Amino acid sequence: MVPDHNIMSEEEVSALLSHYNITTDQLPKIFHDDPAVKTIGANVDDVIRIVRMSHTAGRAEAYRLVIKRPKK
Repeated sequence: MVPDHNIMSEEEVSALLSHYNITTDQLPKIFHDDPAVKTIGANVDDVIRIVRMSHTAGRAEAYRLVIKRPKK
């Protein structure tokens, strides 16, 4: 089963970055042509929240910056 993917608002992104004292460049990346990214309609430079159910943590959230896949 695919974890829940959601596009974060600018306010949510600002709160996330200030909470962890990081920049968007320091977030893990996900390519714009990833099937989950396409499904939710995210664009390059959007930040995605991924929510997974975990046996140990209960609910685990991860964040990814959408980037364009480099050409070969």
